Amino acid sequence: MKSIKVTDYSISQKEFTLVYNSEYDWYKTNPVPENIEVYYDSKEYISHTDAKNSLIDKLYQLVKSITIKSKESLVSKYIDLENKSILDIGSGTGSFLEKLNSKGWHSIGVEPNEKARKLSNEKNAISVKNSLEIQNHTFDAITMWHVLEHVEDLKQQFSEFKRLLNPEGVIVIAVPNHKSYDALFYENYWAAFDVPRHIWHFSETSIEKLATKYGFQLVETKPMWFDSFYVSLLSEKYKTKKINYFRAFGVGLLSNIKALFTGQFSSKIYVLKKKNSNKAI
Repeated sequence: MKSIKVTDYSISQKEFTLVYNSEYDWYKTNPVPENIEVYYDSKEYISHTDAKNSLIDKLYQLVKSITIKSKESLVSKYIDLENKSILDIGSGTGSFLEKLNSKGWHSIGVEPNEKARKLSNEKNAISVKNSLEIQNHTFDAITMWHVLEHVEDLKQQFSEFKRLLNPEGVIVIAVPNHKSYDALFYENYWAAFDVPRHIWHFSETSIEKLATKYGFQLVETKPMWFDSFYVSLLSEKYKTKKINYFRAFGVGLLSNIKALFTGQFSSKIYVLKKKNSNKAI
């Protein structure tokens, strides 16, 4: 597979190169800007706001409210404890933390963006700037919903997982899948490339190899059904300069149908456990 030229359509309009690594079956964005935080500082970056201005904003918030319940249910499937704790890395405006708190979880979020962190704390969904602020505390579950692709130093991130996760705990990671039908259809217009904010562009092989390398095992994968539709909407906007709802819906639907046979959903959820865990899977 060869490198791909991709434009940051949402904010800067600058072009970046995705460099393919065959060993891990991933692409890496090149270059990674030293001042990458400025690429998040925009009203267009919806995960740092609770905006409902445009129709796409409203669709995003609607889907978020639906998926939050399924996310909590998935984590609860693995953690059946009376006093259960969870760390949500990349917690945004705290909506997931708010849901967890209502279900009896002891939750903390990690969110580097100051504006999003402020919105989260206003909901009593406590967030800190980075995981290094959390000392002498471990968690039954750690979640990263569309966050690992933003992390530049994967080795350091997996070291933090080991430090912060209880021996029988789980890590739940959701990332886009560059092998999905919608990714192949839209090619360099695929919105989930989202350069340069997305540094890594994973497949299931990528996550499984990463897990093995750093002492974890992949125990379950699940699809994120709505992502193909939302990503196709944005991809249509980038490719055609307009929003074609019918075409985007068709591509998103076809992507999910094909994935029923191939497993290549637009985004996938991966559940990891430490290799030395004695708890039955």
